[in-house]
Amino acid sequence: MNLFLHPQILWALALLPLLALWLGRKGARPAVTFSNIETARDVARATRSRWGRFLGIARWIGLALLIVGLARPQLGHASTEVQASGIDLVLAVDISGSMQALDLTEGGEPSSRLDVVKSVVAQFIKNRPNDRIALVAFSAEPYLMSPLTLDHDWLLQNLGRLQPGMIKDGTAIGSALSASVNRLRGQKAKSKLVVLLTDGQNNAGKIDPALAAQAAQALGVKVYTIGVGTKGEAPMPITDDSGRTRIVMTKVDVDEGLLKTIADTTGGRFYRATDAGSLQRIYGAIDSLEKTTRNLKKYEHHEERFAWLVFPGMLLLAGEIGLGLTRFKRIP
Repeated sequence: MNLFLHPQILWALALLPLLALWLGRKGARPAVTFSNIETARDVARATRSRWGRFLGIARWIGLALLIVGLARPQLGHASTEVQASGIDLVLAVDISGSMQALDLTEGGEPSSRLDVVKSVVAQFIKNRPNDRIALVAFSAEPYLMSPLTLDHDWLLQNLGRLQPGMIKDGTAIGSALSASVNRLRGQKAKSKLVVLLTDGQNNAGKIDPALAAQAAQALGVKVYTIGVGTKGEAPMPITDDSGRTRIVMTKVDVDEGLLKTIADTTGGRFYRATDAGSLQRIYGAIDSLEKTTRNLKKYEHHEERFAWLVFPGMLLLAGEIGLGLTRFKRIP
C-alpha cells in the first residue's frame, strides 16, 4: 500500500509551472552587454551554450522530486491476525430422498427442502468466519464431506455438492450424530457443537440415537436439532418406470420427540422449520446463541521512500548549479 505522510505538500507541484512561467516572462538579468547583436548570435549557436538549456530543465525536475520527497512517500505493509473463535462445529445435513419434497420456497418459487437448506446453511457458514466447521451428510449412513476446517470456501463447495442419492436411502439419525460427535472427540475447543437437520425418522443405521446423545453429553458436545418440512403432506417428485416425473403428495413424518430428546440430553435446543423463513430464523438464533469474542490483531509497518526522491532531486539541483558555473553556462 503506497501513501504519503504529508500529502498536502504535493499541492506545491502545481506552483512549479506558474513559477517557471513567471520567471520566463520576467527574463534573466543580462550577463554580458554586446555592441553588436551578431556576436550574441554566434554565442547562442555554440554547442556548449545550447547544452546549457537543459540545465534549466534539470532545475525544475529536481525541485519536483524534492517536493514529492518532502511529502514523505511510504510503502505500507499491513496484516491482520485473526484468532480462531474457539468453537468447533459440525453441520449434519439429511440428504435422504424425502429431502426432494417441494414444500419450501426460495425466491418465491417452489424449491426442494435440500436446496433451501443448502442456501440457509451457506449463509450460516459465512456468518461464522472464525469457527472451525465440519460437514457430515447422511441418509442410510453418514458421510464426511469436510473435516473441521477454517477454509470455508472449500467447505461451501462441498455443501453445494450435496444431492439426494449420493448415499443409500434411509435416515440414520443415530449414526449421523455419532459420526458428528466423533469428529469433535479429542478437540480442545472451548465449545463443541453439532447442528443436526433432518426431515424424517430414524429408520437406518446401527447406533441408537439416544445412546449417541448420551455419548455427546459425556464428551461435552451440545446438539441443536432441526426438523424441517411442512406438517401433514408435502408434494414429492416421483419418476415412474417410463422416466416421466410427476408430483404426488406424501406424508410428512418428522420424529419431533426424538429430536427434542437429543437436544435436551446434550443441553441444546430443538427447532421445527416448516418454511424457508423459519429455517433462516432458526439458524440465525443458533448463530446468536453460540458466539464468542474474536481477538483481532492488526500490524502495520511503513518503509520510508523519501530518500529515493530527495537525493536525486538534490543531485539534479547541485548539478544544475555546478555545471552552470562551467563552460556549459548559458548566456541569455
